[in-house]
Amino acid sequence: MRAKRTTTGAAMAVGALAAVSLAFAPSALAVTPQSATITADCGSFGGGQATLTATQDGTAATVTVTSAITAPIALSQDSISSTLTLVDANGGTTAFTGTRNPAMAAGDPVTVGPLSGTVASGDSLEAYGGSLQMTVFGITITCTATGPQSPGPFVFD
Repeated sequence: MRAKRTTTGAAMAVGALAAVSLAFAPSALAVTPQSATITADCGSFGGGQATLTATQDGTAATVTVTSAITAPIALSQDSISSTLTLVDANGGTTAFTGTRNPAMAAGDPVTVGPLSGTVASGDSLEAYGGSLQMTVFGITITCTATGPQSPGPFVFD
């Protein structure tokens, strides 16, 4: 009987600790929308529809871009240096940078990210007016949005 009481007491203590941990855990922050599309112009490299996917963890945020252009040749993982500049509704800009990308075969859409940046609560960031610069094999490709992103700017909690 004593073992049963000890086990029950231990289970209650673990449950109480779990509840306290959840109460003091940082709340999950969210960016809305999580995904947006733009029509991009990448100059002589082409253009078309691109998708941006954003995540947030506190003041740290990431954006992954599946661009409007295709890889002319196979590209190895983490071989593209990228800077995505988004425009803030208040007139400033926020840069997301990194050298992260998956391996891509010739003809695959060029995907970069997650690119890392810092955001503040309430930031409203938009691709239109900003740019995506990708450097691969020493060649810099600059893409710009030809209009506002859809369904709207990324708003960070």
